[in-house]
Amino acid sequence: MKIETTSFEDSEAELRTIRETVFCLEQNVPRDIEWDGEDSDCAHVIAYDENNAPIGTGRIKPDGKIGRLAILKEYRQRGIGEKILNSLIDLARNKGLNQVYIHAQTHAESFYHKRGFAREGDEFIEADIKHIKMLLDITHI
Repeated sequence: MKIETTSFEDSEAELRTIRETVFCLEQNVPRDIEWDGEDSDCAHVIAYDENNAPIGTGRIKPDGKIGRLAILKEYRQRGIGEKILNSLIDLARNKGLNQVYIHAQTHAESFYHKRGFAREGDEFIEADIKHIKMLLDITHI
C-alpha cells in the first residue's frame, strides 16, 4: 500500500470513485452535500493497494479541517485510515498549522480519540448523520 498527496484537479476521477462508493452509496449522503465545491481548495491524499488501485482518501482544508476520510469497505480495519489521517496531519504541520479538527461521524469518535483528538461541543447533524467536532493540537506530536 502507498499513500500519495494530490490535488482534486489531478485525481478527480479516483476521489469521486471512492467517495461516491462510501458516502453516497453506502451512507446515502446526497451528492450535492458530498460535492460541496470546496475540493479545489483542499489538499488530498489517496491510498493505493498493491495493484495501484485507489482504496481510500481524505482531504484537508487550508484552515486545518480534515474531512472526507473514506476507505472502501473491503479494505477497512487494516490501518489505512490511520495512515491517511497521519498524512493529512503531516500536511497541516508542513503548512505551519498548530491544530487540526474534524467533524467526525459519532460512530468513528473512538477512532479519532485513540489518535489524540478531543471532543468539543455537542453532537450535531450533517447529511442526516450524527457528528461531533474534534480537535487535535499538532504542535507536540
